[in-house]
Amino acid sequence: MKCPGQENKRDLRLRRAIYFKHYDVLFVVSIWRSLKVNGIVNKAIVGLINEKYGKAVWSEILVKSSFPETTFSALKNYPDDITLSLASAASDYLGLSLAETLLDLGKYWVTQVAMERYSVMMKSGGASFSEFILNLPHFHSRVMLTFPDIVPPEFIVNQVSEKTFLLHYYSTRRGLVDFLEGIILGLGDLFQSEILIERKFEKSLGADHDVLLIKLMT
Repeated sequence: MKCPGQENKRDLRLRRAIYFKHYDVLFVVSIWRSLKVNGIVNKAIVGLINEKYGKAVWSEILVKSSFPETTFSALKNYPDDITLSLASAASDYLGLSLAETLLDLGKYWVTQVAMERYSVMMKSGGASFSEFILNLPHFHSRVMLTFPDIVPPEFIVNQVSEKTFLLHYYSTRRGLVDFLEGIILGLGDLFQSEILIERKFEKSLGADHDVLLIKLMT
């Protein structure tokens, strides 16, 4: 199924060099990496559970899931399956759906992890929710300068109206749309804005990529 705006994807695939006009420097970044997630994401899952439910709960989750690793390095890459297994184990123990856990993780990632570790990049993203969403396609490319082995998703953002946006989300990974929605809602919290998200197209249902309709309510 072809989604609106898909023709722009061809330009993204052909473009191997990304120009960052904020820095007036040409950075060449590879878009072909191994399918791994940076350890910071896994550490975020641990942090979320510890802060929201307590360290004892996290210890119980590790015991019941028989997970082989108990600590994660922020500088190490891990397979995607480990991240989803962690989130799934936490969901099962807490009686939540995986979607709910990933949504919470997305919010936590933005409001806690990203603001702490990437404060400069976060602040340069924009002075409002609208500015940040429009600049979102450039954010992951800047993160790759720090962590060159990660495989970030690609975004195209179309501004439909002053307060309405279509976010085209291209990713080789599975099951992380809920995490993305959590990130968007977390951005709304940062900018004290009420956000409404509607899924217009879903890759899991046969679309070429995921498309989210984002409305800024306040």
